[in-house]
Amino acid sequence: MARLPQLKYQGGTLTLHPPPPGKGWQDYATWDDRIEQYRLQAIDYRPLVESLWQSQTEFIDHAKLFIDLDLQMTAIKEPYLHQKEALTAWKQAGRRGVVVLPTAAGKTYLAHLIMQSTPRSTLIVVPTLDLMHQWYTQTKTLFPNIEVGLLGGGSHDRTPILIATYKSAAIHTTGLGNLYGLVIFDECHHLPTEFYRVIAECSIAPYRLGLSATPERVDGSHQDLDRLIGSVVYRKTPAELANQPLAPYEIVQIKVQLSELEKKRYQQAIETRNNFLQKSHISLGGLEGWQLFVKRSAVSSEGRRAMLAHREAKEIALGTQGKLDTLAELIERHWPEPMLIFTNDNATVYKISSEFLIPAITHQTPVKERHEVLKLFREGQYKTLVTSHVLNEGVDVPDVAIAVILSGTGSPREYIQRLGRILRKGSKPNKTAILYEVIAQETSEESTAKRRQTPLVYGSKETSLKVAESTDDYLT
Repeated sequence: MARLPQLKYQGGTLTLHPPPPGKGWQDYATWDDRIEQYRLQAIDYRPLVESLWQSQTEFIDHAKLFIDLDLQMTAIKEPYLHQKEALTAWKQAGRRGVVVLPTAAGKTYLAHLIMQSTPRSTLIVVPTLDLMHQWYTQTKTLFPNIEVGLLGGGSHDRTPILIATYKSAAIHTTGLGNLYGLVIFDECHHLPTEFYRVIAECSIAPYRLGLSATPERVDGSHQDLDRLIGSVVYRKTPAELANQPLAPYEIVQIKVQLSELEKKRYQQAIETRNNFLQKSHISLGGLEGWQLFVKRSAVSSEGRRAMLAHREAKEIALGTQGKLDTLAELIERHWPEPMLIFTNDNATVYKISSEFLIPAITHQTPVKERHEVLKLFREGQYKTLVTSHVLNEGVDVPDVAIAVILSGTGSPREYIQRLGRILRKGSKPNKTAILYEVIAQETSEESTAKRRQTPLVYGSKETSLKVAESTDDYLT
């Protein structure tokens, strides 16, 4: 009697031997001369097994080590309509796919509802240690009867529910790949990089969920999410969720003028840079143009002067005194309401922190100090906080209604993330959020601001964009 085919997990891949009858399974397998067996990518576990089932082929599954869980959810609250719709859409898509919801729309609670409806051992992958600990606390609270562990930040647990950073999950992926039947990728726009994508490729998990406010990537690699997780199955924008469950919001652009001296220096710097770009036939209209500029600027003194001029122009636009004057007026206008201030660079963060005596958080801030500053900010002992990019993802500041963007990139994702920091209603059910954008007029900042504007933010009757040509024009 012929031996039954055996499916095994081996180093992040699958082997199938002896070859089963039929041909459907061959769509996923390639012959490996080294072991004289067929080998498959772990990510193809589900379609392979479904193919074998459909052909009524018997086989022995040694690969699958994930288990069923008895998930008894406590502290259940009534889901919002969009959470119910997203759960249904994900199930109807075969329990695979990406859900796109804005920051503060309850993505984490939705994920826990999905875990309850798909009770298998679960791997949750997050981008930061802060998010890892937030997920850990909430998951332990909702599922107290199941052991929850951590992978990252010095922890190396192996538990039925495991929360890991992308970095740690990628490093240990071959040891995790067949232990979990459900994988949840929080902020899944991080996944399609060369380093992180192996987490999905080396996993046999038949059930996959991606969460993001903006899954799209400039390099187009977000299209790979269809294979790594599944297609987008549900999407809601901040504008669509304004009022319920998110706070209604208003966006105010305030344009400030450079001083005469700043304007002169800015124009001279831009002229120096543009002369080099024109002579070198380089256009900064895209990523390739910028990469070419960086490359060319490194091989000649003229190129180095052009790059220094580019940086000088950027520093002038980002840190003009007019922005600091506007910030002072905004703080005075809204005091003592809590306020978040965002900039694009650490130098401006520390300058504002020093001049205004405001606590600051950057990537250079030690972890313990960062947690203490955020704790005092949440408790109301600090009324204002200035930061660069470190608070874009995964920070819960529910009672903040005012944010000021003094400078930023042209990324719609960053813009939506910063807006999301003030949209959570928290203890203020009647809260209305205000996002101020302070832009240096007649500089490259104007085009940067246009690039980040998106219908996801502005496409709502509840949302109005006000543009003031000066601080006085708005504040009076």
